[in-house]
Amino acid sequence: MSSALLLIPDFSLILIGWLLVRYSPFDRAFWAGIERLVYFVLFPALLLQSTNSAKFDFSSTSAMLGLALATTAFGMVGGYLVKWVLRPDAIDFASGLQTAFRFNSYIALAIAARLGGNEGLALMAIIVGCSVPICNVVAVWALARHGESRLWRELARNPLILATAGGLLTNVLGLHPPEVVGMILGRLGSASTALGLMTVGAGLQMTGASATAGPMAWWSGVKLLAMPCFAWFVGRYLPLTTLQYQIVVLYASLPTASSAYILAVRMGGNGPLVAATISVMTIAAIITTPLWLALVS
Repeated sequence: MSSALLLIPDFSLILIGWLLVRYSPFDRAFWAGIERLVYFVLFPALLLQSTNSAKFDFSSTSAMLGLALATTAFGMVGGYLVKWVLRPDAIDFASGLQTAFRFNSYIALAIAARLGGNEGLALMAIIVGCSVPICNVVAVWALARHGESRLWRELARNPLILATAGGLLTNVLGLHPPEVVGMILGRLGSASTALGLMTVGAGLQMTGASATAGPMAWWSGVKLLAMPCFAWFVGRYLPLTTLQYQIVVLYASLPTASSAYILAVRMGGNGPLVAATISVMTIAAIITTPLWLALVS
């Protein structure tokens, strides 16, 4: 119950976004602009500031980070297996594969801060900083193979990868922005959390779900059940603190990234399929994520 109550404020913002897009003048065109603002400006600022300022003590967090990356690889393999089990269309497979292992960073950082304050945020920033580039590389690679886009061109202009790489590089080199610049990045990052969660709700749509129900159910099962089960089971035998264990299970249990839709559309994939899968996972995660967190509380 405590885990469920902890997530109420964040999932309430998703609900507010869903209500606003349906019962206010703020239609989908409005929220599409907000989504681009968050994706290209606000959220990169949050990633840059978080990864630049985080204390990367890999000696104490290596087990947590290793489990997070192993869980991501587990999700990639699980998502890929649908190609032989259900044999979806090539474009559908390339578009939807990313939903099996990508994660919603807006929800991740918001809940991590609630679980452990600044320490929880820093721990999740370490996972985000290392897993976002890997997840984006695999997602872009899958779509680039079945479209006209070039892998390295897409990676080179991905704002999340650029921000994360910039934050990690400057952190390792000991380069930190002046206080006033840090405050500006902090303000932009703070705005990204609330707006990002609301855009998740505004983007919920089920169009295109019926035709590809099988692959959607498969990828949803991998992301919301198989991945957190893997992290929960393996984490029991690793030298993790309680907070580290909670953070890595939280990471594994998150619904897929809302930006997966943007990537699929921009690279000529099946946008409606990805949008429907995001919606199904986000709604289901309202139940599954608190349950997984309750197991490690």
